[in-house]
Amino acid sequence: MFSSKYSNLKQFVQQNSQYIKQRLNDFRVYDLASHALDRCTTRQGYRRVENIAYGLKARHRLDLYLSEKQRFSTRPLVIFVYGGAWLRGDKSHYRFVGEALTSCGYDVAIINYQHAPQHQFPSYVHDVALALQFLNMQQEKYGISTAQTALMGHSAGAFNIVSLLHHPTVIDNSHIDTVRAVIGIAGPYHFDYVGDPIAADAFDQNIPYQQVMPYYFVRPHNARHYLFLAAKDTVVMPSNSYDLHQKLLDQGNHSELTVIPRTNHVSVMGSFASVFSRFFSTKAQVIKALDESFQDLLIQKS
Repeated sequence: MFSSKYSNLKQFVQQNSQYIKQRLNDFRVYDLASHALDRCTTRQGYRRVENIAYGLKARHRLDLYLSEKQRFSTRPLVIFVYGGAWLRGDKSHYRFVGEALTSCGYDVAIINYQHAPQHQFPSYVHDVALALQFLNMQQEKYGISTAQTALMGHSAGAFNIVSLLHHPTVIDNSHIDTVRAVIGIAGPYHFDYVGDPIAADAFDQNIPYQQVMPYYFVRPHNARHYLFLAAKDTVVMPSNSYDLHQKLLDQGNHSELTVIPRTNHVSVMGSFASVFSRFFSTKAQVIKALDESFQDLLIQKS
């Protein structure tokens, strides 16, 4: 009986090898960690409105986290865009981001966007623009204000938000004028994606990276830019952030660069969770940057 079961299992593996490989590729330690963080994240202090359609495509969905804390005369809105090499990720994994920001008085929108390889640049950047436009049109319905907005992104998500502000393919979006702060965490802003083992599928390999990377299109913008680096990041090279930081300054923009100790490319985002705030400086540093950007709206000190 055992040998029969083993034979059946072996046959199943052989017949479904591609599917199994894909599932193993999709199952990452970060996914497991995000689920664990979700279990540890409080459900108090905010109200969540799930699966709001901001466009016509299946992945055009967002979750709103509405803060119950009054620190501002008008609550600023933070739009968070996750990472995942433009290939994977889901808004449902980031309740801890919504909780961490709402606990400090910010409303939060966490968006899904279309993934590679079916969708390549600039599709996923246009998705962020579409979400921003939708939120602006529906702010009364959901009780939010988009007049004072911050964009926050991790890894590929950081690329998306910086491209939204600076790349010419999307800067005609009028709603970016409401963006007062950009929080880029471990972002790839200046790299050659041709043949890249992680990111190649997200970009047209026939288009030179100099025509795509936001580094080459930085323009003056009133938003305050805050770039955060993981001290032990081996996935996205630190030069991405250092190069962008210098280019932003050269173009007369505000830019600050901060290195978060004892974090890598994945843990720098996980360490933003409130449960880790006593062990890592990530949350405190991000909230400090946001508070500086919206200090005129503060009605009390933290």
